[in-house]
Amino acid sequence: MTADDSYGRLDDDDYPAYTMGRAAEMLGTTPNFLRAIGEARLITPLRSEGGHRRYSRYQLRIAARARELVDQGTPIEAACRIVILEDQLEEAQRINAEHRRAVGPPNPPTAA
Repeated sequence: MTADDSYGRLDDDDYPAYTMGRAAEMLGTTPNFLRAIGEARLITPLRSEGGHRRYSRYQLRIAARARELVDQGTPIEAACRIVILEDQLEEAQRINAEHRRAVGPPNPPTAA
């Protein structure tokens, strides 16, 4: 890998750039929280060659939303389910918007 290849990944939201310790520090939480949301299948961190968990910026945003809900008193399993449903809704809305753009505006009714 060249330096240019590495720099190109700085903008990649899916690149697993953060260790568990760094991710926990950035989120203001503990590694146990990250393990718990992994066990709840909210996020699945990639593993380094040495087997260490690595997190992407996208995964950190998802984890931050779960933490927000847990901090408000939502049980972790419920928080994970809420975040998954929010993500699915956002994706469905994006697909619907793309479909509407592709189809174009509806034709106005014609007068008889």
